[in-house]
Parts: sequence; C-alpha cells; structure tokens
Amino acid sequence: MEEYSVIENFEMKLNESAKDFLKETAKWAYFLSILGYIGIGFIVFAALFAGTLFSAMGKMNPAMGMMGSSFGMVMAVVYLLIAALYFFPVYYLNKFASNAKAAFNNNDSETLTTSLRYLKSHYKFIGIMTLVIFSLYLLMFVGMIVGGMAFNNA
Repeated sequence: MEEYSVIENFEMKLNESAKDFLKETAKWAYFLSILGYIGIGFIVFAALFAGTLFSAMGKMNPAMGMMGSSFGMVMAVVYLLIAALYFFPVYYLNKFASNAKAAFNNNDSETLTTSLRYLKSHYKFIGIMTLVIFSLYLLMFVGMIVGGMAFNNA
C-alpha cells in the first residue's frame, strides 16, 4: 500500500526541452487546424453548389433528365455530412493548440491538462474513423469478391 501512495503523489515535471516541443507542436496544430477550417469551408462551398452544378449538367445532357438535379441534392447532403464529420477532429486540434498556448503563456498546468485532453479526443476520433473506414473498405472488398463470384457462376 505504501508503494501506491508514492506513485499516487508522483508529479511529472516538464523540462525546458519538453516545453519547447509542446509549444512547437501547439503552433503546428494551430496552423493545421486553421487549414482544416478552410478545408471545411471549401467542402461546404462545394456542397452548396453541387445542386446547381448537377442541374446545369442535366440541362446540357437531356438524357440525364431529373437525375441531374436529384443527384446534385444527394451530393450536397454527402458533402455536408463529410464537412460535419471533418469538423470534430479539426475542432479538437484547434482547442488543443489554443489551450496549450494559453497554458504556457500563463504557466497554468490545469489549462495544459485540458489541452492534452483535447489532443486525446482528436486522436481518439481519428483512430475510430480510421477503423470505420478500414471496415468499410473490407466490406466493399468482400462484396466485390462475392459479387464477382456470383457474376461468374451466372
């Protein structure tokens, strides 16, 4: 029990190199989050004009008929969903960076802890999304194999 209390009371101190690394990481994270917000803006901009673009394509190619405008609405919704999904990791990265900068400016360890919580959330979100995307790729791959086998047997 005595060993636990020693570990429980252990407080990690950051040396100057670690502080410098975190400060530089926060600067790059802030830069990347700003680029992320700009990217989200482009995605939303594309979503807003997807309907117009596909409806214009439908008018240019009469064979498309109503498919052009309805497909444009579907693509607009897909783009907006992608933008909403992309928002969260960018938001977490921005909160990490701004809290880390504030923590070092004010020498506040609580704000640094909050900052690191946002960084954890950022990587957790990215990790879960990566697993979801890989799972979708695997399902598509299996679906292609099953579809190819069914097509060859028909």
